[in-house]
Amino acid sequence: MDAFKGVSGTFDREAYRFTLDRNNQTEAEFESGLRRDVTRELLQGVVVGGFAAPAPLTDTLYAWAAERRGFSMLRLAEADLTTPVPTPTEAELTTYHTENIALFTKPEAKRITYAALLPEAIAPDQPVDDTVLKQLYEDRLAEFVVPERRLVERLVYPDQAAADAARARLEAGEAFETLVAERGLTLDAIDMGDMTREDLGDTGEAIFALAEGGVAGPLPTDLGPALFRVAAVLAAEETTFEEVRDTLAIEIQTDAARRLISDKVELVDDLLAGGATLENLVTDAGLALATVDYVPGLQGDTVIEGYPAFRAAADAVAEGDFAEAIVLEDGGIVALRLDEIVPSAPIPFADAREDVAAAWQAEALTRALSDRAIEIKTAIEGGAAIGSFGIVDVTPETARDGFIANTPETLLADAFTMAEGDVRVIEAQGFVAVVRLDRILPAATEGPDAEALKTALMAQAEQAIASDAFNAFTTALTSEAGISIDQATINAIHASLP
Repeated sequence: MDAFKGVSGTFDREAYRFTLDRNNQTEAEFESGLRRDVTRELLQGVVVGGFAAPAPLTDTLYAWAAERRGFSMLRLAEADLTTPVPTPTEAELTTYHTENIALFTKPEAKRITYAALLPEAIAPDQPVDDTVLKQLYEDRLAEFVVPERRLVERLVYPDQAAADAARARLEAGEAFETLVAERGLTLDAIDMGDMTREDLGDTGEAIFALAEGGVAGPLPTDLGPALFRVAAVLAAEETTFEEVRDTLAIEIQTDAARRLISDKVELVDDLLAGGATLENLVTDAGLALATVDYVPGLQGDTVIEGYPAFRAAADAVAEGDFAEAIVLEDGGIVALRLDEIVPSAPIPFADAREDVAAAWQAEALTRALSDRAIEIKTAIEGGAAIGSFGIVDVTPETARDGFIANTPETLLADAFTMAEGDVRVIEAQGFVAVVRLDRILPAATEGPDAEALKTALMAQAEQAIASDAFNAFTTALTSEAGISIDQATINAIHASLP
């Protein structure tokens, strides 16, 4: 224990006694407690150790998790309709507006007047000195001039003989991933990340001589002899001063604007404390005045509503509250007052017509695409080729946790409930498709990926079994000791807490 070490870095009895004395403990008390902790850990290890996951369990889990599906998908768009969606009449739009008035109703809002001074508003007016910009570029040169790097994986062995044997197997054609799995590791566990030649020290020269995918070693390291694989080669990058000048200028101007605003916070506070109105802050402190209809809990489109500090103040403000200076997250300043509560009200059809038309069109299109998808599904089940209805996306195989771009999360879940040859219409918001399951690929029985997944599932199962055993043991001990919990007392204590 570090607290008991002396200047030499080893256990020091005087330091031990002194530390215990300062914590009002005797050596006997501390050592007795330590023995109890060790005993408890040993007992816990005995209870949870030694469990092996049953093969039928891990085999079943693996067969389910590693199964893959191949399917064909026809995404439907408006162009796939045999009859275009008609243009709605005014009567249809007004009826839709009336029947869906909740969609076209303004929520209750707080009409708030605010005076604000934001860095982005005054930053462009701040002066910039090229000498300062160049010095800033030099100070941050490491950001703009990045040396050549490698994404490196390091597989450490306990001794030279084991490392040499692993190298020989690689040269005989065995996969690097197999060696990793045999060590009980994953690629994430051996990933060193983004490394420069200097970061790698004595091994850098050999590693940087490799192409992508190459393996160096065994090379000596502090942890033992290791094989190094280059996962990717990252070229050197250099951004010139001219390329970043404008960006650096904006940074300097924004910092200057923040300092300028910071100097005005006390002035604004004094003016408000002296009875100044928000309108007075425009002329006396250079703030800008505006009004917003703010809906509590909803971030609007105005710039000021993008600030959490403003929204928090707007949520809390009540009629008659005195305005105060609020410093925003980017160094800006705002003061606000509640003018009135604007009640919820339907938006007149004339004002909402464009939104009504868009909503009607979207709903009509969804219905039409759904009907068309059902027609296509029926035709495919009758023997028609899915490709005869448009461009088909073919996914030869994908896993349960795979990713298909621009599709709903439910797509793969639905595909994995289908039988081979099934055709199904899958719909979600803004998505309609006809999917045919082409084939079911059983889980692979061999290979490094299969072994790694089986090992991971086995470890999870064993951990779950061990956890259940420990919970059962704890429950049995509690029952045998006659310990009970008065839930009513606990609830009363919780209720009394502030």
